[in-house]
Amino acid sequence: MITIKEVSSKKELKEFVLFSFELYKDNPYWIPPIIADEMETFDKEKNPAFSSAEAHFYLAYKNNKIVGKIAVIINWDEVNLLGKKKVRFGWFDVIDDIEVTKALLEKAYEFGHKHHMDHVEGPMGFSNLDKVGVLTEGFDQIGNMITWYSMPYYKDHFEKLGLVKEKEYIESNFSFATIDPTPFQKASVLIKQRYGLKPLNFTNTKEIMPYVDRMFDLFNETYANLQSFVPINDIQKAYFKKKYISFINPEYIKFIMDKDDNMIAFAIVMPNFAQALQKAKGKLFPFGFYHLLQARKKSKEIVFYLIGVTPEYQSKGVTAIIFDEYYKVSLAKGIELCVRTPELEENHAIHNLWKNFDPVINKRRKTFRKDL
Repeated sequence: MITIKEVSSKKELKEFVLFSFELYKDNPYWIPPIIADEMETFDKEKNPAFSSAEAHFYLAYKNNKIVGKIAVIINWDEVNLLGKKKVRFGWFDVIDDIEVTKALLEKAYEFGHKHHMDHVEGPMGFSNLDKVGVLTEGFDQIGNMITWYSMPYYKDHFEKLGLVKEKEYIESNFSFATIDPTPFQKASVLIKQRYGLKPLNFTNTKEIMPYVDRMFDLFNETYANLQSFVPINDIQKAYFKKKYISFINPEYIKFIMDKDDNMIAFAIVMPNFAQALQKAKGKLFPFGFYHLLQARKKSKEIVFYLIGVTPEYQSKGVTAIIFDEYYKVSLAKGIELCVRTPELEENHAIHNLWKNFDPVINKRRKTFRKDL
């Protein structure tokens, strides 16, 4: 018999987090999160996502053993600002038992009916900066801290239960060894001269902080036309600034300014922390923090996390300046591989940015939908 129980204590919330560690304990491709970070993500007092979202967390039990979990979310900004009557589900993990999956999804359906929503979509988090999708290809590829790994049977369960594809994402990587920088180096010089643009480079985090709010505003502007986009609010900006910006190498954050000192583009790249997180095993102490610091300093792989260009400049070659600046940094650090995070298959503008880098698609993932 399958029993579904809503998480109601800190102890149960930790069990919710730790279930994934048990499920993937022998999987060499899964990247464990830092347990304390996951607990903070689910803390209504600490995560500003709860200022505009409602979430419930459920555990599935069979024979008194945890066999699955799901977070069920309504982002009220998405409902009220975009008119999308959607229930999100995320942080989904389950044993290979379709009845457990069915029972967990029923909680999302119940929540949707209660609030008069018209469909369910997932896996996805609170916002556009959270992880998204289940893998449909690339199960033999190591993950990263920006994505969820998932078992091959997840997509099979969803399809058998009548869910259909809502969005598809691709992930890829490319080697620095094969890059010919000449085209974007030449273009960078020309674009800077033509439009009076200049890159801002940093050597310490303190220099970056005055620009971060402008960066998030530009992020909202850049992606506003994507049908699934929910803007980041001011409370979330402050949270992300405090929690993440200081952990990213300052030389990996790039801003492009116009002649009037307006930010017209930005990009964020991070060291690949995948192997360090595997060594940390979910804990910063006693050695996890050391492994992360070593990766921050010495990783030969980077993860291209985020890029934004104001609509006015999106067809004017500004990305050549960004690529030129990152190439200089990567060359100095001996970077060998660039990993790209999930990009919507329909976002052709993003894909075109990479066409001259010979990227290799190594993963695909989807979100699934169920009409209520």
